Amino acid sequence: MLIRKLFKFENAHIVRNCTSDRCKRSIHGHSYKVELLLKASKLDHGQMVYDFGLLKGVIKDLYDSFDHAICFWQNDDPEYIQACKTFSARWVSLPVSPSAEQFSRIFFYLAQQVLASTVTQNGEGDVEVYSVIVHETDTGYAQSFIEDIENTQMGLLDLSQIEFSEQIQAEWADTEMYTKLKEGIQFHNPNVELQVKL
Repeated sequence: MLIRKLFKFENAHIVRNCTSDRCKRSIHGHSYKVELLLKASKLDHGQMVYDFGLLKGVIKDLYDSFDHAICFWQNDDPEYIQACKTFSARWVSLPVSPSAEQFSRIFFYLAQQVLASTVTQNGEGDVEVYSVIVHETDTGYAQSFIEDIENTQMGLLDLSQIEFSEQIQAEWADTEMYTKLKEGIQFHNPNVELQVKL
């Protein structure tokens, strides 16, 4: 079974080496919509794949990190990167170019890492990320699956290579969450007391 959670954010970027002259040479922004699709073959004690409320924690904080931020590829021109850091308090450095395609891989990867580091306590089953769809515009989107995350020809994804500005980190509910995620420290979902009425 699949469930879908929608996230929204505003972001600016330059997509180097693309065909469109405007996109590769000028900072521009989009109103992004990110669809996170989770799958499981078993339902939890609440008869859910995964409680939507649980997606308002670490995953939401990570996705929200991209809101009103500028994203740049860490291999871009050093002067451009420094300008982004100097003139924007909210920035994200990525190991891949910030295209819609790579955003879909990044968001898939981040959710995958959070789920793998989460201890569930309400009978959840084999919950996994099925897919992520990133809508860059109303008419264009990119969708990634597990094989796209594992495909090194599309660029290697590693938590240590995704960097969030100090301002973004200061706004997280748990300012140490990304450090914990990189160090493999587990997150614990709330423990639920079962209540059955006869």
